[in-house]
Amino acid sequence: MEGQVHVMFVLINVLGMLLGARGKDYVSAVGDPGMRRDGLRVGFEAWNFCNEVGQEAPEMGSPRAADCFDLSSSSLVHKVSEADNKLGVGKPFPGIKPGALKNPDLYAAEKEKYLGSLCQVEDKPQPWQFWMVMLKNGNYDTNSGLCPENGKKVPPFKPGRFPCFGDGCMNQPILFHQPTQLLEDGTTMTGSFNGTFELDAEVGGGLTSFYEVVWEKKLGVGSWVFKHKLKTSKKYPWLMLYLRADATKGFSGGYHYDTRGMLKTLPESPNFKVRLTLDIKQGGGPKSQFYLVDIGSCWKNDGRQCDGDVLSDVTRYCEMIINPQTAAWCGPTSQKNCPPYHITPKNIKIYRNDTAHFPYGAYHYYCAPGNAQHLEQPVDTCDPYSNPQAQEIVQLLPHPIWADYGYPTKQGDGWEGDGRTWELDVGGLSSRLYFYQDPGTTPARRIWRSIDMGTEIFVSDKDEVAEWSLSDFDVLLT
Repeated sequence: MEGQVHVMFVLINVLGMLLGARGKDYVSAVGDPGMRRDGLRVGFEAWNFCNEVGQEAPEMGSPRAADCFDLSSSSLVHKVSEADNKLGVGKPFPGIKPGALKNPDLYAAEKEKYLGSLCQVEDKPQPWQFWMVMLKNGNYDTNSGLCPENGKKVPPFKPGRFPCFGDGCMNQPILFHQPTQLLEDGTTMTGSFNGTFELDAEVGGGLTSFYEVVWEKKLGVGSWVFKHKLKTSKKYPWLMLYLRADATKGFSGGYHYDTRGMLKTLPESPNFKVRLTLDIKQGGGPKSQFYLVDIGSCWKNDGRQCDGDVLSDVTRYCEMIINPQTAAWCGPTSQKNCPPYHITPKNIKIYRNDTAHFPYGAYHYYCAPGNAQHLEQPVDTCDPYSNPQAQEIVQLLPHPIWADYGYPTKQGDGWEGDGRTWELDVGGLSSRLYFYQDPGTTPARRIWRSIDMGTEIFVSDKDEVAEWSLSDFDVLLT
């Protein structure tokens, strides 16, 4: 028996050394690697069309909330009260800047920082706060003059380009929160955020918009599983729901406010991968631009990092759409929807007018920043209103050309009924994508401030439902 114990001890040590050696290959960029920490940190943010608040929903407070807790003797000790979550314009809290107290947009940004301070976990190289549930309404009342054009204030203009049922169509949602609790079985923890944009409707009462995120985990076992549902309606045909790992301070992708999040180290191309498990129950119909992964950042056209100047900052996005009903808008006869060139894994550059070799089917759509001065023609510029500043978007589709990066290679990979765990070389791929830059300037460092997954149901012509679960989410520095 003593000999067997000694052999077992040696085997355990050898296994530990092997695991330790492998562990050196990757360092997680997130505070909660693989979503395995029992003491959950999750936040909630809702936005209108141009990533602002505009106006709070009645009796809902500012559309920011958090569910954060630690465990003590198998009981949950919550860090955020429901009074904190209900804070709204005019209600002070520690640290708020006086100028933000009555401004819904600034108040929400300050509230996010305050909730982050309650949830913060001390760590190296810096503290982190929470995973972020992001909900966005794509209605735009063009008569409001609320959204700038490429960062520039513009007057109201005639409706028609964007969905809007009339006055109030850009409203914030009703939010219900079920704080995380330990169920009677003594091993399962669960909580949720849910609600609707229809301010006069009952949730679950029929033809209304609806969103829900439920999180669940066994004590000490595996990953949190985040179960998402999103439903559009006639009044709200364009909705977005993502789970994001954002920068812990500074700007996140798409925002010009200081944010809080899970990325304690900002990943930089080409040196990172993303690992996650995705199981799609319902895809959300033909208009659902379901992103296996979406990365966002911000740098200026001359390569400098963003500094909050919305006239010169540019949000950059790269999105892999896995809905097999999403066709390639990029093609040999529609080259304005393609990036000027494609770079292969072997660093061979293929121009979009090389119709024999350019992989048109690998790109859904490319659009250039509206404030760029030296665009290569033909070109389509991105929607100038849906971000606080100009934006540039590269949207990809499953294609054999992405195989070297671990991305889907054919339509239907990872779609409904094909749940799987992905390990994606997001850093390697994003290092080779085309992004606009002014001629003669130093190439931008591609440092990514948001990495997320979810769907954008893009102006559906009938009520659609998307349902999916996400777990094991991690960002690995290589």
